[in-house]
Amino acid sequence: MTETTESESSTRERILHLVVEAGPVSVLDLAHDLNLTSAGVRRHIAARAAAGPAPAPPARPPGPGGRGRPARRYIATQRAQATLDCTYAELAGQALAQLAEVAGEQAVDDFAERRAADLEQVLRPALVGADLRERTASLAHAFSDQGYAASVRSVPGGRAVQLCQGHCPVRDVAATYPALCEAETRMISRLLGVHVQRLSTLATGGHVCTTHVPVHVPGNSTGAALRPADPSGPHVVAEGER
Repeated sequence: MTETTESESSTRERILHLVVEAGPVSVLDLAHDLNLTSAGVRRHIAARAAAGPAPAPPARPPGPGGRGRPARRYIATQRAQATLDCTYAELAGQALAQLAEVAGEQAVDDFAERRAADLEQVLRPALVGADLRERTASLAHAFSDQGYAASVRSVPGGRAVQLCQGHCPVRDVAATYPALCEAETRMISRLLGVHVQRLSTLATGGHVCTTHVPVHVPGNSTGAALRPADPSGPHVVAEGER
C-alpha cells in the first residue's frame, strides 16, 4: 500500500512539473509524456486538487471554437508554483527592503544586475549552436538545469521564437522589485546577442515568463549567432516599457 501511495505521489509531482514547464498543456499531452491513459491523468489531477495545490485550467481563448467542447488545457496555479519555490521569498524581500532603505533604490538595481551577471556566467558556457534558434534552445536547456523549467515555442511565420520559463525562483520577490526581471531580460539579450522583448512574467501574474526572440533579424537573414549586444544600449524592451 505504501509503495502504491509513493508511486502515485511521484506521478502527481511529475504532472505538476510538466504543467509548469509546458503549460498550457492538455490531458492528452500529459498522458503521452507519462505513458498513462487520459483517464489516469484526470484521476491524478483530481486527487492532487483534493489534497492541495494543483494544476488548473486557464480561461478558454475567446472566439468561435470547433465542433464539440474545446480541449481543456492546464496551467500551474500560483499556489502550485509556490510549492516548487526553493528560496526564502519573505526573507529575501525583507533583505531587499532593508537594502533600499539604507542605500537607496539604485542599490537594489545594482544587486539585480549583479545577480543577472552571476547567472549569465553560469549559463553562457552551455550555449551552443550556429544560429539563434539553436542557441535559444540551448539557453532553455541551461535555464532548466537551474530550475527555471524553460522551453522554446515557435511563433507563426518562423521569424521568431518564444523562450518560456515556467518557474522562477524569485517570482514573489520580483513582484515587488521588477528590477530583477528587467536585469534578467537584459542578460538574455546579451547571451543571444539580439534584441529581445519580455511579453509576460510570472511576477506580474502571467502563467509563464515569455521572452520574444527574433531569429531572423534585418541584415542577418541566415539567423547566424550575433556578437553579444552592448549592455549599455536600449536593446531590451521589458514588460511595461512601450
